[in-house]
Amino acid sequence: MSSDRTRSAILAAAEKLYADRGFGDVTLRDIVAEANVNLAAVNYHFGSKDELIAELFVTRSLATNRERLNELKAAEEKGGGRAPIDAILHALVGPTLRGCLGPDREGSTAARFMIRASIESVPPIRRIKNREVDHLRKFIAAMRRAMPGRDDADLYWGLHFALAMSHHTIREKERLARLSEGRCDLNDVDAIIDRVVSVSVMALTGGETPKKATGKVAASHGRLTRQDL
Repeated sequence: MSSDRTRSAILAAAEKLYADRGFGDVTLRDIVAEANVNLAAVNYHFGSKDELIAELFVTRSLATNRERLNELKAAEEKGGGRAPIDAILHALVGPTLRGCLGPDREGSTAARFMIRASIESVPPIRRIKNREVDHLRKFIAAMRRAMPGRDDADLYWGLHFALAMSHHTIREKERLARLSEGRCDLNDVDAIIDRVVSVSVMALTGGETPKKATGKVAASHGRLTRQDL
């Protein structure tokens, strides 16, 4: 087997096993048996289990980020350089949700691997997520153009909450289906994206959150005073 084919076989075997069983239960020996290679080949191409996981996650993440940025670029070109906030957020969360949800995607190895990566917090993936943020800065820049004058902190929180809703929906879809007794259709991915975007837009455009001088709620004769608002 050529070096490139060996490397590809290792990646394919690892992705399948991690998707099926999780990161903690799969050993390098499991992977080499699945790929029909020897342990030295894994060490040669990747060096360690963490590096192998990182390679898989980066490969899948790059494809998602490329799709995100292509959608953002198209939205801004359509808007003459400034896309509406809902189009920006749609470009942000759409590729992730489409990649992991829906009957056509959930059974794929790639989707199941990324769902597993969202559920299980392992060091190599955490390090990548915390380090690779440049593509998200492009979304913040687009959000500034869409909402000039808006406080930067509000934009960062808005982006953060949109991503959090997406990942939580992916992780907890079975619980939501059970809780809603099927009323929440988790096969209608476009509708899920629209809901996440709608809530995120409301959070960014629904007015300023009232600020309090202290963390305690003051009262006068059992009623809130003007200073409490």
